[in-house]
Amino acid sequence: MTSMKLSVRITQCRAIISLARSIHGGLAARTACLPACVAAMAVVVCFLSVREARAADISDAKELRATSDTVHWGYYDNSLKPVLTVKSGDAVAIETVTHHSGDAPDLMMDGAIRAIYEKVKVRGPGPHILTGPIYVEGAEPGDTLEVRIERLTPRPTTPYGANMSEAPFGMLRERFPKNRATIFKIDQTAGVARAVFAYDVPADFSSLRHNIEPPQSVRRVPALQGVAIPLRLHFGSVGVAPATPGKVSSYPPNVFGGNIDDWRLGAGARIFLPVFVKGALFSAGDPHSAQGDGEVDGTAIETSLNSVVRFYVRKDLHVHAPVIETPSQVIVMAFGEKDLNHAMAEANVAALDWLTAHFGLSPDDAYAFMSVAVDFVVTQVVDFPRFTVSGNIPKAPLRGMPAPLDINR
Repeated sequence: MTSMKLSVRITQCRAIISLARSIHGGLAARTACLPACVAAMAVVVCFLSVREARAADISDAKELRATSDTVHWGYYDNSLKPVLTVKSGDAVAIETVTHHSGDAPDLMMDGAIRAIYEKVKVRGPGPHILTGPIYVEGAEPGDTLEVRIERLTPRPTTPYGANMSEAPFGMLRERFPKNRATIFKIDQTAGVARAVFAYDVPADFSSLRHNIEPPQSVRRVPALQGVAIPLRLHFGSVGVAPATPGKVSSYPPNVFGGNIDDWRLGAGARIFLPVFVKGALFSAGDPHSAQGDGEVDGTAIETSLNSVVRFYVRKDLHVHAPVIETPSQVIVMAFGEKDLNHAMAEANVAALDWLTAHFGLSPDDAYAFMSVAVDFVVTQVVDFPRFTVSGNIPKAPLRGMPAPLDINR
């Protein structure tokens, strides 16, 4: 089903709700029950209609499997040849594979993942396995690529994830000088992840060598017993090709996207990325099943995920760095070179600019609004050399203001 048909469904829903409100007004004096029942029925009908439309809306998705021919390991590069070409409005079912699959190969590696580990020899300077790039027709430098995350699910053959406490990158690296892996089982039905074991990683471990640790080589012990971690399925890294030539490390976040590590980039969110090269050349990876703000020990729960994303070329909207929109927030991002104060200041400037340029607030009003309503969040402190602070702008207080991210389709 096309986005236009989905829009029609939503319009129909609004009409049903309007009818319910009219009935409520006409019958309120006669019975207190009937209006509420009719309103409740309208909500249920609308929910089912929109859910059906959204489910059907991804049936046209093209498929992009993660193989040794469709991934690049540890870098973004504007000279990479695209592995798929799509048009604006197209959806793609993208497989993404975690670079931590080898932490528990008996649980986190199937045949296809093992083949990637065995066949992909060009790796680094970063650690992440990225699927792509995807060429989006019509995308030109100066445009914005809108990427809608329509579905995220754990890879069915490997419903596990790994958190790696990485001594060189963790916030408390002096107190935790060893590397330690905790392996989780993903229970999507219950919406939680539960630890199944942990182990101390051998001293010669290097994330950049992407070790595979055979089960018999480490001592697995119980961990986090009785604890259930709420799932937050999301992409850790999404991005377009950078403007600069050559391999750009997948480790730090950047203006083109990359390793932004914001758990809010899950199903139902969309991200807006500035385009630097023709076709945008979009890639995705570093999939996570859960993460806290800060990602303080070095990683999230690193989990291979399957996704459906939809692309739109935006000629009407221009961004200078990644911007995320969720149903409740607009999230602007800023990066500081090993300096949270700098990242915080830049996030304030980004929020101020967004509120004045796109929501029409005066600078004085925007500054006051930022202090009383915007949450400035330390998203991550481990993606060296850049720390990330995000300004999470709530949408509810700004209803009735311009909607710069929306477009009629």
